[in-house]
Amino acid sequence: MEYINQIKLEMRSKSENEAFARSVAAAFTSQLDPTVEELTDIKTAISEAVSNAIIHGYQDRDDGIIKIEMAATATSKIIIVVEDKGVGIEDIEKAREPLFTTGNSEERSGMGFTVMESFMDKVIVESKPGEGTRVTLIKVLDQTNGF
Repeated sequence: MEYINQIKLEMRSKSENEAFARSVAAAFTSQLDPTVEELTDIKTAISEAVSNAIIHGYQDRDDGIIKIEMAATATSKIIIVVEDKGVGIEDIEKAREPLFTTGNSEERSGMGFTVMESFMDKVIVESKPGEGTRVTLIKVLDQTNGF
């Protein structure tokens, strides 16, 4: 696949970096002239992916590194990869079930992957316990945008 643009970003697993990741994703996606709804979808999905890395991958430790790669294609596809080297996911299918959480169920809704899947066209989750998790978010933008 040929990319018309791509970026790579590394950041600490600090909760305040979630907002930064959202802003970067919005700025990067803007080059393809997305609708406000598409931009909101992407910002929401990356927010969930980064939150999962911080909360579950690194278990709220702020000394982990989260890697984010974003790519744009000539066919108006945005591909975002969020990767951590945290604890990993024991059972990916179970983790993708709505309402499942490894965190405190009074504080966590267990809807992270469900939210990502509802806002993106495709979500790919790869993980190994003890090695980390890689979440790929793919969104194809509607290029009719009112024309």
